[in-house]
Amino acid sequence: MKSVTYSIIALLFLSFSCTVKDQNLKREFQFNNDWKFIRADADNAQSVDFDDSNWRTLDLPHDYSIEDVPAKDGVNQIGPFSEESAGGGATGHVVGGTAWYRKHFTLDKTHEGKIIKVLFDGVYMNADIWLNGNHLGNHPYGYTAFAYDLTDFLNPAGEENVLAVQVKNEGKNSRWYSGSGIYRNVSLLKTNPVHIDLWGVYITTPEVESTKAKVLLETRFANGTKLGKSLTLSTQILNPAGEVIADSEALIELDAANNNVIHTEEEVFNPELWSPENPALYTLVLRVFDGKQLIDQTEEKFGIRTIEFSPEKGFLLNGQSVLLKGGCLHHDNGILGSATFKRAEYRRVKTMKDNGFNAIRTSHNPPSKTFLDACDELGMLVMDESFDQWQKPKNPEDYNLYFDEWWEKDLESMVLRDRNHPSIIIWSIGNEIGERADSSGLEIAKNLRNKVLSMDKTRPVTQAICHFWDQPGRHWDDTAPAFDILDIHGYNYQWKNYEPDHQKDSKRIIVGTESFPKEAFDNWQLVEKHPYVIGDFVWTGMDYLGESGIGHTALDNEAPAFMPPWPWFNAYCGDVSILGYKKPQMFYRDVVWRNSELEIMVHAPVAEGRKEVISMWGWPEEWKSWNWEGNEGLPLQVSVYSRCDKVRLELNGNLIGEQEIGQENPAVQQMDIPMQERKITALATYFTVPYHPGELVAIGIKDGEEVLRQSLKTAGKPAAVKITAECEIFEAAENDLAYFNVEIVDEEGLLVPDAELPVEFEIQGDCYLQAVGNGNPKDMKSFQQTKVNTFRGKCLLIVRSNKEASEIVVLAKSEGLTSGRAKVLAQ
Repeated sequence: MKSVTYSIIALLFLSFSCTVKDQNLKREFQFNNDWKFIRADADNAQSVDFDDSNWRTLDLPHDYSIEDVPAKDGVNQIGPFSEESAGGGATGHVVGGTAWYRKHFTLDKTHEGKIIKVLFDGVYMNADIWLNGNHLGNHPYGYTAFAYDLTDFLNPAGEENVLAVQVKNEGKNSRWYSGSGIYRNVSLLKTNPVHIDLWGVYITTPEVESTKAKVLLETRFANGTKLGKSLTLSTQILNPAGEVIADSEALIELDAANNNVIHTEEEVFNPELWSPENPALYTLVLRVFDGKQLIDQTEEKFGIRTIEFSPEKGFLLNGQSVLLKGGCLHHDNGILGSATFKRAEYRRVKTMKDNGFNAIRTSHNPPSKTFLDACDELGMLVMDESFDQWQKPKNPEDYNLYFDEWWEKDLESMVLRDRNHPSIIIWSIGNEIGERADSSGLEIAKNLRNKVLSMDKTRPVTQAICHFWDQPGRHWDDTAPAFDILDIHGYNYQWKNYEPDHQKDSKRIIVGTESFPKEAFDNWQLVEKHPYVIGDFVWTGMDYLGESGIGHTALDNEAPAFMPPWPWFNAYCGDVSILGYKKPQMFYRDVVWRNSELEIMVHAPVAEGRKEVISMWGWPEEWKSWNWEGNEGLPLQVSVYSRCDKVRLELNGNLIGEQEIGQENPAVQQMDIPMQERKITALATYFTVPYHPGELVAIGIKDGEEVLRQSLKTAGKPAAVKITAECEIFEAAENDLAYFNVEIVDEEGLLVPDAELPVEFEIQGDCYLQAVGNGNPKDMKSFQQTKVNTFRGKCLLIVRSNKEASEIVVLAKSEGLTSGRAKVLAQ
């Protein structure tokens, strides 16, 4: 098959990035602060004279599903969790419902004659918007950005305006934790009648060479004057060092229509190419002049890179082969709920990259703009996904109710907003769609793909396709017509069909859009073996709220169903915990991905006569711990994952044994942990070790020589609470967050991995507690109290800044232990 090359110079729409001397030309203003809020269905709340004086005042982003709900008689209710939750375990047992937001604001004379719009990056869900009692519209989908023109309904300068937003998260509308409310950023857009339209700049590079990149610039103008205009468009490009490397002007003619598209061309010499290893971002500055008067200006970040996909070469980024080490991510930020604070979004991307991932699939919806900004700046490849359902429902009140009317508008919102991000390499039009292979679904898929390509031809289109688990009697080969429509072919949990399908259709370019942690090696060896298999996206890269406990383990006499019942609220299937630290499967994946040569784990004791049952998304109950008090002398299973030839195991200097990788100790077969459940043998060996405190050492051997060793030491009794701030300075005026990691340590400062102790916090400074948590998937508690139990020796505190600069000091205390102290500066 002839390879298809996609080249793009991508730009990043950064909020508040415009540096303009004349503040009248600033286009975008933060609109997040000082909103009124009530979690109720308030009659006439859209009316201008409605009395909201008793409502809460808060700053956005805001997720009301994560907030504590009042207790009710006869209902099991803990913090934000309730057994009356409409979504149940699927949405993490939280409560949605109806809520209202109101924003009072006054414009001055500098806004006269301007076009004023409000831009919401995401509201979950079914949002109705009013300005001064005038209904502007309804937006059902909770994951796409939308804007309304306020100009015709604004009061004169100096008079107060009231923007009202009703949010309705009702019924069963999601398969995961969605959150509720205005959970992403809101901006006020101010432009002259003639201006560059929202998401109106599109840049491609049809030619990228080491010495030069041709830059094609498509700029869409809005002309609110209804008159023809002769203007000058000035273009500057700054390199990553901030130096001007291109500077030109072009005379342009706009007709009386509201949308005019102008095409211009620039060149960048010796371009620095964007990649995960070097996420180089350029700056584009566009200025629009009417005669000598500057009437519009925008400044945006972009990157230059090429992408190419073919079954013969696989995926090439800038001409180099890249294997996609991917993780699927839902949109929530763990104990923060779905609120998209900038620091939380950047932290999540950084956590994934620090753990070896180079790609993220945004399952199963468009992410926040802030998240994509983070991927651009930190260097993370992205599969940007649109929908989890089309016409056929997965829940009664989900997006199927709105698909026919809204799919085109929502797809436009996603692609037009996101198409210039260099991090995005693939568009996905759906996930496990019920009608994927029906005649109706095939027609929808064609329409979706064509719509995407009408807005961006620089990237391929995929869809995540699964087996017909929901349609008995149908077979995998029935998916062939659905795959025929796609450019990249997404497989959910179907690695066994990669090679057979390639024999039937050699043109397929396959990517594992979802896979089980226990099948990491099965998937990855095919990625390394066949160019036509370009990568693997595990379900999931990081723990998330909702789909409660799908990654559980249990004993055979207590094995729960697909989702364990109350009080589970965390999916617990991630390679990385909801707090951001490695879980056991991530250590194994490090070996699979060749990021580590050796990792040692110890399985928790299993009750006599019982066997462990592991969910398909789960992992054996093993940990990096040699703290097993109460099991002295009893046999424990030690797992060593390695790419060495052999592993030697020692305990307190005494040899336990030496084994080849892939060969287990026969004694393990006599234990109550069935190896057939593990699905992990190729890079593993297992030892049976009678437990005695001390130091357990695994030694990797290659070609008869020791090449590395890793040890686990028994920690002493808990002695102190250690608290560490992740940053020294954070913003005082932008609703910024400071993260504090907490550990229980012994007298030597060693983590006590089995410590589950209450920790209480005392916070000093101009800030307030935003969330606390511990990563335990079934420890239901409020996220907004100053006390939390540690889980496996750890917990997390997040504080949110106020508007004043101050020193923030946090004390972490646990009875009988030395307290910990950490400080940061909000400025």
